[in-house]
Amino acid sequence: MGLFGSTKRSRDAAAVITGAGSGIGAAFAVELAKRGGRVVCSDIDETASRATADTIIAAGGAAMSVRCDVSRIEDVKLLAKTARSWFGGPPTVVVNNAGVAAGGTRIGELSLDDWTWVLNVNLWGPIHGCHVFAPILRAAGYGAIINVASAAAFGAAPGMAAYNVSKAGVLSLSETLAAELSGTGVHVTVLCPTFVKTNIVEAGRITRSSTQLAEALMRWTGFSPTRVARMCLDTMDRGGLYCMPQPDARIGWGIKRFTPTAYTRAAGFANRFTN
Repeated sequence: MGLFGSTKRSRDAAAVITGAGSGIGAAFAVELAKRGGRVVCSDIDETASRATADTIIAAGGAAMSVRCDVSRIEDVKLLAKTARSWFGGPPTVVVNNAGVAAGGTRIGELSLDDWTWVLNVNLWGPIHGCHVFAPILRAAGYGAIINVASAAAFGAAPGMAAYNVSKAGVLSLSETLAAELSGTGVHVTVLCPTFVKTNIVEAGRITRSSTQLAEALMRWTGFSPTRVARMCLDTMDRGGLYCMPQPDARIGWGIKRFTPTAYTRAAGFANRFTN
């Protein structure tokens, strides 16, 4: 039993979610509310995060909206302060989800502006979230942090360097944080899905050919954001560090770990074949 009377941290949570305006973030917000939680929905697009909060409230849940640019540490600190005031205490679940995508361009051709944009949101966002919220949860002695990475963290597909690097950093950040928080009552889960039916491709800086391929794969193999969020929360409740919802993510993870050189050569061959 946890300090708050339950080992299921997703139940009756005081939850803070970044990137809650759409996709996986919105799905986390709605699902946590369904499990009895109060939810702070944050997003750089406050109109979008407010819409998520309104959906929860309309269904009888408790939610509020906060604008937050996760690439700015001041915004994340303000998010924590606002959430703590609204909850009347520390949060119990923090989901570092906000993310963007850039792809379809090789290293050396991808602009440094795109590198900076992706890393500021995808890597510095979770770093800021962990930097601000981990000490709060550690002091409380209870809770969980979910960092949303991707199978790209270990997949290393050609043409997706900035995205791959950012998600690999989130994976390493999560593993390190899990070790540091061991025995504190605070759990860490890192989410590594493959294709999820969200708007990240449309909102990203991705070449047209890559966008068409990604959209097709999402239609054919993608899981819904709701399904992914539920699976991740269930993994968190079981105490799992890694959540890889789709079979192809788990297969890729195994192949990469046990035959890394062959995996990389195969990825290179596939890239030459499809380009």
